[in-house]
Amino acid sequence: MNAIQTEKSTDKTGLRALLAGGLAALLASTCCLGPLVLITLGFSGAWISKLTVLEPYQPIFIGAALVALFFAGKDLWRPVALCLPNEVCALPQVRLAYQVLFVAVCALVLVVLLFPLMAPWFY
Repeated sequence: MNAIQTEKSTDKTGLRALLAGGLAALLASTCCLGPLVLITLGFSGAWISKLTVLEPYQPIFIGAALVALFFAGKDLWRPVALCLPNEVCALPQVRLAYQVLFVAVCALVLVVLLFPLMAPWFY
C-alpha cells in the first residue's frame, strides 16, 4: 500500500511529465541543434550529418514535449492546499526544485522552436 501512495504522490508532482517533456525536447533538437552544438564543442566527423535523419520526426517530438510540459505545469503550479501533508508536492524545497527544472525544460523547448529562425545566422 505504501508503494501505491508513493507512486500517486510522484504522479501529482508532475515529475514524470516533466522528464518526458525534457526527453522529447532533447530528441526534437538532435536533428538541427545537435550538430551545431557538437561542432561548437570541437567534435567533428561525417557521423554528425547522420543526426539529420531525425528531422522528419521533429514536429512529433515538439508536440510530445508541449503536451508533457502542459501536464507537468498543471501539476507543479496547482495550489499547495490540494496536496496532502506527506506528499512530495507539499514540500517547498522539492516543489521549488521541480519548478526550476520545469523552467529549464521550457527554455530548451523554446530554443528548439526558435532555432529554425536563428539557424541562418550560424551556418
